[in-house]
Amino acid sequence: MNKSYKNLTKYQKGIAFSLPGIFLAIASGLLLTLSFPPVDLSFIAWFALIPLFKCLEDQAPAQAFRLGFIAGAVHYLTLVYWIVVVLGRYGNLNIVVSTIICLLLCLYMALYVATFSYFIPFLKKSYFFTLFTGSLWVGLEYIRAMFLTGFPWCLLGYTQYSHLSIIQSSDIFGVYGLSFLIVLVNGLAYGVICRLFKRSSRQINRGALKWEAPIITLMIIAALAYGHYRLAGQRRHHVGQPVRAAIIQGNIDQSLKWDPAYQAATVALYQRLTRSVNDFRPELIVWPETAVPFFFQDGDVLSQEVVSTAKESASALIFGSPAYKQTGDAVDYYNRAYLICAENDIKYYDKVHLVPFGEYVPLKRLLFFINRLVPAAGDFAQGDEVATLRCDRMAIGVLICFEAIFPEVARAHARNGANLLVTITNDAWFGKTSAPYQHLAMSVFRAVENRMPMIRAANTGFSAYIGPDGSIISRGDLFTEEVLEASLNISEKPPSFYARFGDVFALSLLAVSFAKCLVCLMRRKQGLRTL
Repeated sequence: MNKSYKNLTKYQKGIAFSLPGIFLAIASGLLLTLSFPPVDLSFIAWFALIPLFKCLEDQAPAQAFRLGFIAGAVHYLTLVYWIVVVLGRYGNLNIVVSTIICLLLCLYMALYVATFSYFIPFLKKSYFFTLFTGSLWVGLEYIRAMFLTGFPWCLLGYTQYSHLSIIQSSDIFGVYGLSFLIVLVNGLAYGVICRLFKRSSRQINRGALKWEAPIITLMIIAALAYGHYRLAGQRRHHVGQPVRAAIIQGNIDQSLKWDPAYQAATVALYQRLTRSVNDFRPELIVWPETAVPFFFQDGDVLSQEVVSTAKESASALIFGSPAYKQTGDAVDYYNRAYLICAENDIKYYDKVHLVPFGEYVPLKRLLFFINRLVPAAGDFAQGDEVATLRCDRMAIGVLICFEAIFPEVARAHARNGANLLVTITNDAWFGKTSAPYQHLAMSVFRAVENRMPMIRAANTGFSAYIGPDGSIISRGDLFTEEVLEASLNISEKPPSFYARFGDVFALSLLAVSFAKCLVCLMRRKQGLRTL
């Protein structure tokens, strides 16, 4: 039996991974979580994958898959544990069922890290190992963002939301550009460590570092240079006209929100807080998602109170309310955002990207035992189109809650001519967990990607004003009743590259990684046939 036959047989059978290898996989999962809010140790993201790469040394693909699955499961279980809180507290599920659903979701997402790890043994001997690795990670992130309506919660690039210089390139590449850079740095650092410890000949192709180190270094320099250029331009040229805006954060308890007996008190609370900004003379006032927890369209006494509030303030008013449309015997319900521009000028936008289990139950016949989290009506229907709301010189792109994590909705508003993004949300679902912090961090990228300011009104926080460069101009607190005031510059300008062309970068990396993985699988199959 020759040497190559022995190596192939060893590769085919796999090498049983050790306890230290499992600990390294767990370490990578925990490090990834620590790099996200609320811990916010964002610098950790740049080396969080090194333990995973280390534990994949000498592993066959099947063993690498298992180790990657462990890393992914640990990461997502510690990242989105808040799903248990949401399903238990507001879905009325017991702790066992809530935990099982959360576990199943986390295990599903762990499959993406496992698939990534599966191909690492194939890629290590390739030229441009690190570039292929970054492409594969982004390709899998893109699939996760699109498959089964998508769940792009906390993609790797979101860890850098507070570092303005590095995130400016998102107006070209989206958040995927940051994810790509982070994985490249992890891969390059791992390669350097291998070389320092004289392991480069066995772990990574010697030519890889020679070519990849300068390429990746230039990419990082280019991203930072572009960021500094964009930020400097933003400071020099205050383009556009200022719009005075006020956010009303009512902090309505979720257990009371849908109680009919509490509806009048809710309207009275928002009226009182809205009157408190009269001296500021805002042009736009924003209330959160479903701040009006009844059918505003019915035009009853409480609806008229809302209209009179807008008239009294002499401001445009945005707020959320459930709505319905009747077609024959069928009734469709919608999660709607209204804009009162004048007493007789009321416009609306119906949410197009609904929350599974929050606004409808997918696979309802199979999951008959799960209640919706929104008890206002029946299952919500999807809006017909992304409608940008216009009032005077404001063209407002409204994102309702979950939509803020989907770049395509904000991009559609930008292409429609929006010059201001407004997010209305009810993060009370999350309780005092990490989710409100993560939700805010992801919203930052929608402003940068489309180069326009954002107003974020959340029922229990975090309400915030975000500049077109991603800076959080001001932010409220969590679970507090408060009012935020700010002046934002809006301007008429063509959509950014990302708004116009979308995820061409991510799609290109997906195509590259798919082709490379296909070649690797074909070569492995051919090699096994020669045994």
